[in-house]
Amino acid sequence: MSNFQLNYCSNPNFPNRYIPYCKLEKFLQENLSDCISLIGTSTQGRNIYMARFGSGGTKVLAWSQMHGNESNATHAMLDLLESFKYSEGLAEDLWSKIQLDFIFMLNPDGSQVWTRRNALNIDLNRDYNMLSSKEFPYLKNVAENGNYDYALNLHEQRTLFSSDGVHPATLSFLAPAEDVDRTLTDTRKKAMAVISRIVEKMKLEIPSQIARYNDEFYPTSTGDNFTKMGLPTVLYEGGHFPEDYLRKGTRKCFTIALYEGLVAIADLAGSMDGWEKYLEIPENKEDHYDIIYRNVKLDINYPCVLDIAVQYKEQILEGQDEITFVPVVVEVGDCGKKKGWKEVDCRDKKFISKDLFPKLDEVQNFQIL
Repeated sequence: MSNFQLNYCSNPNFPNRYIPYCKLEKFLQENLSDCISLIGTSTQGRNIYMARFGSGGTKVLAWSQMHGNESNATHAMLDLLESFKYSEGLAEDLWSKIQLDFIFMLNPDGSQVWTRRNALNIDLNRDYNMLSSKEFPYLKNVAENGNYDYALNLHEQRTLFSSDGVHPATLSFLAPAEDVDRTLTDTRKKAMAVISRIVEKMKLEIPSQIARYNDEFYPTSTGDNFTKMGLPTVLYEGGHFPEDYLRKGTRKCFTIALYEGLVAIADLAGSMDGWEKYLEIPENKEDHYDIIYRNVKLDINYPCVLDIAVQYKEQILEGQDEITFVPVVVEVGDCGKKKGWKEVDCRDKKFISKDLFPKLDEVQNFQIL
């Protein structure tokens, strides 16, 4: 276990999964004023900041919360800086080898209200060609003009994914394709080499909870196009952690993986050494729901036994400082091909509801007693 892992510390200023924009801006201005710059403003006028760390020869661009309801990457950068306070020499060594330009909260309007898309309902990660949003062109401009050696595209994925059908995919990685044939170009291999190094280190922390994201080519997405223009891009996806919907465990793993990725970049410096190990990483499986109620007997005028699958919808309520999880019915019938992170056998239990049956795509309207 590395010194960084042993000395990991979460930033105490941001204890919740939800990060209010105003709180982040205040922190950046008060603590990182010597290294942040304003790169633009959002649709609703919020400032978007980029921080620069280090002066090494290998240049890295990274960004967080392109999707507003994916806060782990913002936490990871904040926790990285916090942990460096307790890991003597690690920061100095890393920053002597690389220059990291980190864009905090690219989608501050979506982040403020905990939504994936921006204020105009545009998915910034599918805006590469049309440039319909106000926010995405800032990232594209920085990437095209910054002469970067690597990019880190930092995201989160839903609880639907497992690494092996049993364990959640707490971390998934991808070296995005640059064409429909998914050609293994040198640019991709450089990203694969970095990911292979990260996974080797993270297996010490979560040996069964790491996966590889599907590399289908998306012609409008950021990572695919950055790779196409010759910029090795590493996609991070923070996912579910057992019995931890606030993702504190994921937050720690994401931070360590961010550090290990930067260390790998500093060491590899453009080398493709070890890229083949990337192909050994198991691919994500979309095979889980949050809850499955098995063998539910409905009190209707014919024998009816079925499964009910429930997913939590995340939302931030006005006046709250943490997200709320609302159970929504997403499948009714035979869920035999799926698993639940929580499963309830209702064979000897009673379905209690003011309605005769569960309603699809609506908030859970029943109890099992």
